[in-house]
Amino acid sequence: MSGDGKGWANPAPAGLVALGVACFTFYYILLGYESWGFTSPAGALPLLGCWLMGGFVIQIVVGVVELMEGNTTGGNVFTVFSAFFMLAGGLEFFVKYFAAANKWPIALNTVVDGWAWLALAIFIVLWTPAYFKGTSILALAVIFLDIAVVAIAFMDLQLLDKAVGDPIAAYTLLITGILALYLSAALVLNTAFGKSILPITGPWVK
Repeated sequence: MSGDGKGWANPAPAGLVALGVACFTFYYILLGYESWGFTSPAGALPLLGCWLMGGFVIQIVVGVVELMEGNTTGGNVFTVFSAFFMLAGGLEFFVKYFAAANKWPIALNTVVDGWAWLALAIFIVLWTPAYFKGTSILALAVIFLDIAVVAIAFMDLQLLDKAVGDPIAAYTLLITGILALYLSAALVLNTAFGKSILPITGPWVK
């Protein structure tokens, strides 16, 4: 991560907050809406799209700054997340909502989403070992994110039943979001006070 006291400050905490928001809201869409008495998450789709668009703004800024600071892993990951998880994901929720609300005569073929998610799953799984050299909190968050993305890809490809895949994706995203928010708070507080307020674990690989 950037933020060595020279040049740009470390933008990663903001990016991790955006990730946490996305993970929490995806949990609600996949599973949590039932506990609030709703029979379908459809009415939440355009609102979620708005939140993801906000996350896109944050993560593209984070990605660019990280790349300028020479962080290949973080810069590229945040850039990809901003484009596909946030921007494309947010726009898709608007499209799906209006398609359902206006009863578009041509059904949306969401299997194409599965192929896109499959590519994202392959990317994040293959890049995961790069996070083993950083704090193990983030490495663990990425592993849980791996599981969620693979589950979502398999569901959209119709290789995994939603009754099985939704809970897997929902709970792993929730855990990812919690870890991301903890790490963002730790980075900000520890930097502000110049000491360890919230502990950050060491790397698995040195």
